[in-house]
Amino acid sequence: MHKSNVEIEFKTAVSKEKYQEMLKLFELEENVFKQTNYYFDTDNLDLNNDHVVLRIRQNGDRYKVTLKRQSENSAFENHVILRKDQALKMIKDGFNTKDFYDNVDYKVKFKAALDNYRVSTPHEDGTLFFDRCDYRGITDYEIEYEVNNFEQGKQIFENFLNDHNIEFVKTKRKSERALMK
Repeated sequence: MHKSNVEIEFKTAVSKEKYQEMLKLFELEENVFKQTNYYFDTDNLDLNNDHVVLRIRQNGDRYKVTLKRQSENSAFENHVILRKDQALKMIKDGFNTKDFYDNVDYKVKFKAALDNYRVSTPHEDGTLFFDRCDYRGITDYEIEYEVNNFEQGKQIFENFLNDHNIEFVKTKRKSERALMK
């Protein structure tokens, strides 16, 4: 089953202390769940170099493969739900993107994993996500805000940062952080 959506998000890196402060403020400490992102690419990182993310996301016993194309203000995502055995075989052996996406033809292999401890809450016209990311022995924290309208979302996110005394710190995509050597 294919599903597509456009994702508009704003994000900032935050300290562990600010992350914990936000969880407490929004009373979300008990709602954190783990999802694991398995990132795939060619040996030359052709997808990453073309601002395309290919991942299998595991959330409990649910798996889906997502192709995410980045643009300046948004990302277009195309998802396909996988069976557990299918996903585990793809992680182990790699796969051809054409099996799922007609217009993308690469033989890809598993390159990196990132464990994301995530919690979300509605905020104004969008959703706030508080993330703790563990990858390659590194732990970092970020706040994301997903919306449907870029200009409105940008203003709401900037107001949120100001209201909570959070300094904006540009951060790379999760996939880029996980794939960096």
